[in-house]
Amino acid sequence: MSQVTLKGNPVNTVGTLPAQGVEAPNFTLVKSDLSEVSLSDYKGTRVILNIFPSIDTGTCATSVRQFNQKASDLDNTVVLCISKDLPFAHNRFCGVEGIKNVVSLSAFRDSSFEKAYGVGMVDGPLKGLVARSVVVVDEEGKVAYTQLVGEIVDEPDYESALKAL
Repeated sequence: MSQVTLKGNPVNTVGTLPAQGVEAPNFTLVKSDLSEVSLSDYKGTRVILNIFPSIDTGTCATSVRQFNQKASDLDNTVVLCISKDLPFAHNRFCGVEGIKNVVSLSAFRDSSFEKAYGVGMVDGPLKGLVARSVVVVDEEGKVAYTQLVGEIVDEPDYESALKAL
């Protein structure tokens, strides 16, 4: 179990992020068109997992915009923006914002992703959502970088994630 804060108040997660150097746990999530995609579908590609509570909050929306902008310059890299929002919310946001360089994914169908990555919040006002974090997976499927953002309302460290590529 890990702990983050929401405006200074402690919030616990279901586990811990995978350690650097281990095989990244596979998962299957739902795209905006309701099709499913798995991490294994991106084998041989560098993957950034931008994990956040809800696309409908300012900081989460900013992280998607930031990674969308940065992804346009990255070779052999995909950014997966993951929350438990319904795929329709992801689709609406990306359409309005002109987001085209990231893949929006929803973890609404089951809780295996949040358990495997240790990011499900088990208490606090956002209980049931996922904690803001970033995981970078290399071309071989190994975890190269992780960050569990200590304060939920703060943005992730984009530069450290990109350096890990």
